[in-house]
Amino acid sequence: MVGRKKLLWRHPAGRWYVRKYLNGKMVYIGRITAEEGTAEFDRQYWEIVSGKKAAAKTSWNALIAAMRETDKWEGFSPRYRKDLEPVFDYLSDKIGKADVARLTQADIYDAMEKNRHRVRFANYIPTAISMLSKLAIRKRWRTDNPALDIEPLKVPQSRRKPHLPWPNWAVDKMREEGQPLPLLIFEIGVGSVQRPGDWVGFQWGDYDGECLSLDQNKTGTPLQLPCTKFLKAALDSAKANLGFAPHPTRHILTRADGSAMDYFAMARIMSEERKRLGLMAFDQHALRYRGVMELAWAGCTDDEIASYSGHTTKAMITKYAGEARQIMRARQAAAKRQ
Repeated sequence: MVGRKKLLWRHPAGRWYVRKYLNGKMVYIGRITAEEGTAEFDRQYWEIVSGKKAAAKTSWNALIAAMRETDKWEGFSPRYRKDLEPVFDYLSDKIGKADVARLTQADIYDAMEKNRHRVRFANYIPTAISMLSKLAIRKRWRTDNPALDIEPLKVPQSRRKPHLPWPNWAVDKMREEGQPLPLLIFEIGVGSVQRPGDWVGFQWGDYDGECLSLDQNKTGTPLQLPCTKFLKAALDSAKANLGFAPHPTRHILTRADGSAMDYFAMARIMSEERKRLGLMAFDQHALRYRGVMELAWAGCTDDEIASYSGHTTKAMITKYAGEARQIMRARQAAAKRQ
């Protein structure tokens, strides 16, 4: 420590504080967390006394500015950049001057928890930090990515909207007017009858020309899925449009630069396409339920549907297959009535 700092006070438990008299009362204006006698101790003291926090050269503000200058940022769609900008502003406000290397995974979870009232924004926080951390590693400002394996928040049950199964007219509209990439995502969703989190994991080595293979992310269940004619056509078209034979480890769903597409990028693409086509009432999660209904219409039993979808319980199968069977029986009854 350099000299004696007159505003310092040490708690009997050993903690150091900065305090001073204001309007005749002793007021604590900050706590020093660094070890006594270190340069960091001195830095924290003078920051508290002056009310000015020095910005680290390897700060989050500097990293965000560097990210905006990259080709990667330039390659993002305007919509994706618009989604990330509020998160960058939030990080700049909260930790902008802090050293990039000091952020921990626990800090990320804390930030997400404080934004629990806006789940979508909260779940973008680790996405943005992960992207920035990769750049920080290249700059040697960090040695790790603290946002890896962060579990996203779930929307509270009371705020969840029911997933409306895609009706025939919406399916037809997507197949007739959908753009190639969202249409491929759509066919993977309906044809595989899997959860959206599994769609982005499919690689070309999982497709043998007739079936898709996977181990479900949620259950670990290995599945072999015969493709519908629509899914096979979409996969064959996507493969042909690559112009080369894809490596087996190349992901089927990729960004423009060929890198693997993550869940959030896929959700953004589907949201934009559904909005363009006037199909916002039917989200991507409901494509799994549409697949269940199609299997029920084909006369499959609950066990047969479960072998395809990988459901471990029958509740959701009963709900959506039951609805499909009611529609089918009603149509049969109507035909007899005529």
